[in-house]
Amino acid sequence: MPAKRAVPVEEAVGGRGRGAEAPAGLIESERLGGVLSLALARPEARNSLSEAMLAALQDAIDAASTDAAVRALVISGRGPVFCAGHDLKELSAHRSDSDGGRAYTELLMRKCAKLMRSIVRCPKPVIAAVEGIATAAGCQLVATCDLAVASESARFATPGVNIGLFCSTPMVALARNVPRKRAMEMLLLGETLGPYEAADYGLVNRVVPAGRAMDQALAFARTLATKPPVTLALGKEAFYRQIEMPLAEAYDFAAGVMVENMMHGEAMEGIGAFLQKRVADWSKA
Repeated sequence: MPAKRAVPVEEAVGGRGRGAEAPAGLIESERLGGVLSLALARPEARNSLSEAMLAALQDAIDAASTDAAVRALVISGRGPVFCAGHDLKELSAHRSDSDGGRAYTELLMRKCAKLMRSIVRCPKPVIAAVEGIATAAGCQLVATCDLAVASESARFATPGVNIGLFCSTPMVALARNVPRKRAMEMLLLGETLGPYEAADYGLVNRVVPAGRAMDQALAFARTLATKPPVTLALGKEAFYRQIEMPLAEAYDFAAGVMVENMMHGEAMEGIGAFLQKRVADWSKA
C-alpha cells in the first residue's frame, strides 16, 4: 500500500484570525511509484493559502525537487474547493498592526511568489488536478503548474476586482498562460469560467468527468515518470527561460541546450535504442 502522510507544520497562523488553532496537517502526501501526490488538506477553509499552507507546500516542493525517487508531482485539493486563494481572514486580522498590516501582507506576497517560482524551477513536472473552485491565488497555482486537468465541476476566476483587491500576483501566471485579451477579461471582469472555457483559453490541458481529474493527472504523471529525468529537467528549465527571451536570443539559448542534452547519456541511450529498435533503459544513462 502507498504510504500517506501529512506534512507537519510546526507553527501555523490558521485562517480564522489571531489565536486560531493550527491544523495538524495542511498537505497530505502520497507516493505512487515515481509520482508524488500533494493534496491541500484544509477543506474547512476552502484550502486557502494561509501563511502555514504556503510554508507546507513550499517544504513539499523543495523536498521533491531534490528527491531522485520523485519523477512527477500532482497537486490537488481535499473537499469541494481546489483552492480559494489567499486567506483573507488571516490578512484582515493584521489590519490592527501598527502599520495597518503592510509588513505582513508584503511577507505573505513574497512567500507566495517564492512558492510559484519554486514550482516553475522544480526539475520535475508538476500537474494540477482541479475539482471544484480555483480562484485568485488558487487560479494562479493552476496556471503556474506545468500541466492542469480540470473536471466538469471545476470553476476558475480571478475575482479580486469585485472586492477592491485586483489579482495582481495571479495576473503574472495567468498572463503567461492565456492570451492577453483573455487574461484581461478574467482580471477586469472577475467572472467565473467553466472548465471548457478554461481549456479554450489555454488555462487547462484536459477536461474530464467530475471526480476524474486526479485519475487523468496521475495518468499524465505516470507517463512522465517513464521519461528520461535529466532530459525532462533540461527541457522544463529551457522552456521557461526561452519564453521570456527575444526570438534570436531564444534560438541561441535553445541550441546550446540541445548540444548539452545531446552529450548526455540519456540522449546516447535513447537515440541508440531508437536506432536499434529496442526499449530505452534510462538506468544506463
